[in-house]
Amino acid sequence: MRNKKLPEFTFLLEQFFTEYMPLSSGLSPNTVRSYKHSFRLLFQYIHQDKKKEAGEILFRDLDYETVDGFLRWIETERGCSVSTRNLRLSALASFAAYAQNRNFEATTVFANAVRRVPVKKKVIQPRTIFTLSEVSVLLRLPDPEKRLGFRDQVLLNLMYASGARAQEICDLKVRDFFKEKNLYKLTITGKGNKTRRIVIASPSGILLERYLIETGRAGQADAYIFTSQTHPQMTISCIEEIYKKYVAIARAENPGMFLEKRYTPHTMRHTTATHMLEAGIPMMAIKNFLGHSSISTTERYAELSQGTVNRHIRDWNEKWFSQQKESSVKRKKENQLPDFLK
Repeated sequence: MRNKKLPEFTFLLEQFFTEYMPLSSGLSPNTVRSYKHSFRLLFQYIHQDKKKEAGEILFRDLDYETVDGFLRWIETERGCSVSTRNLRLSALASFAAYAQNRNFEATTVFANAVRRVPVKKKVIQPRTIFTLSEVSVLLRLPDPEKRLGFRDQVLLNLMYASGARAQEICDLKVRDFFKEKNLYKLTITGKGNKTRRIVIASPSGILLERYLIETGRAGQADAYIFTSQTHPQMTISCIEEIYKKYVAIARAENPGMFLEKRYTPHTMRHTTATHMLEAGIPMMAIKNFLGHSSISTTERYAELSQGTVNRHIRDWNEKWFSQQKESSVKRKKENQLPDFLK
């Protein structure tokens, strides 16, 4: 029954999350969490901008200036990417469509405002990756003699071996890891609750197997593989802090390496894909391994890989031909290089 004390906006938003979304097919728990977070941010913005509490918000408060201001705020003040900004807009649009079907007149201002705000085109930036040497450095940094150091070593190793997204790693349970015909395998649940089964390298499998035994989680099928110090399931923010910590150490100890401005957990996924491509693994095999819904996503790594090739060629040219140039200066009278090689 309708709670008459609730404003129409709050009432319909509650129904949206408690009745509509749980019954909608194809929505993953991560999508639901993301939508909820979008509205928490909207409430935060309106509280700052209009001094209104969440329970006081009316549909007429959500005009174009407010919706547009909110999306600009999450980009400028909170540093969200274009993709995240578009995801927040998608959450608003989904609710607007739901609400307008139930109370067209009350929701018109809000629905029209959302429709007026365009989806931003994402500027495709070259993807940052770790070199093989950088991966080797990172995987050696955690101290396996310490409890958290061992966890971090297994985590970094598994992320490179599997190419899994950070959330997919967080969601891994003990039952998702098994050995079959001498092969170590993972069942990964990705976007849209789609599952894929992959084989991981034996050294990574052996390391993970030992980790589960030593932490006492082997045989506990429903336990999460990775935990934080305070929660039974690791979070993305925890993984981000782990990467931040070890990249900082790696930079300090290796001045000539880790030169990109920013590295994230997703950098390791890009790295795995690129290294697989450079190793000659077919594009379709990489697509299935990473759980891409479209081959076009995987094909972007071909462009990145060519960039890596170009970098190697440039480094080779600089090192080799600079040596040749120095040599020619010393023996200038003996060996004058043609102009087209200078």
